[in-house]
Amino acid sequence: MLYSMKISQSITERFGGAAADGASPEEVAEGMLQKSKEFAASGNRVYLPLAD
Repeated sequence: MLYSMKISQSITERFGGAAADGASPEEVAEGMLQKSKEFAASGNRVYLPLAD
């Protein structure tokens, strides 16, 4: 198993997934859509310029 996969598995086991927070699959999808819109509004850039 790749080490990054092991880390992800450990975090999921320790803190649970989205369902552990009581979120339904529809709520998770809505949250992901909202974050996608925020990302698009910021210019679809992973690295943003530093603010002065």
